[in-house]
Amino acid sequence: MAYLKDSKALARKHLERRLAPLRKTNDLVRPLRGWIKAVRESLGMTTAQLAQRIGLSQPRIPQMEKHEIEDSLTLKSLRHVAEGLNCTLVYALVPNAPLDDMLRDRARQIADRQLARANHTMKLENQALEPRELKAERERLISALISGDPRRLWDAP
Repeated sequence: MAYLKDSKALARKHLERRLAPLRKTNDLVRPLRGWIKAVRESLGMTTAQLAQRIGLSQPRIPQMEKHEIEDSLTLKSLRHVAEGLNCTLVYALVPNAPLDDMLRDRARQIADRQLARANHTMKLENQALEPRELKAERERLISALISGDPRRLWDAP
């Protein structure tokens, strides 16, 4: 079981190494008129010429450009157009924070909820924890949640 946890942590670190440079890249934001139209016009290519290159009718190209802007163009179609423009489609989900930070934040949320319920009950019984004890228990809970099965972190709302 420890091997499985270690391999998942190693896989997470490897993925994080690959994603970290992308997180810093603000230049990859889609142009207002879309990538298809921006690249096509930069190449001096008409919609009819692109359509011919990828085996579609001319009216289909402006539709595809519109669908790209509306986020309704499929990846398959976008890849097909990219090939016709001699481009490579790059697709990635880039987390807004490092993966380990996301896990720790989620564990912190769960620990805070659990502690709030327990501490409330203890206050009613006049057994509330001191702030120092509460902080230590919070860190213990976070560590326990992180060292366990990460799938459990996403069950709670």
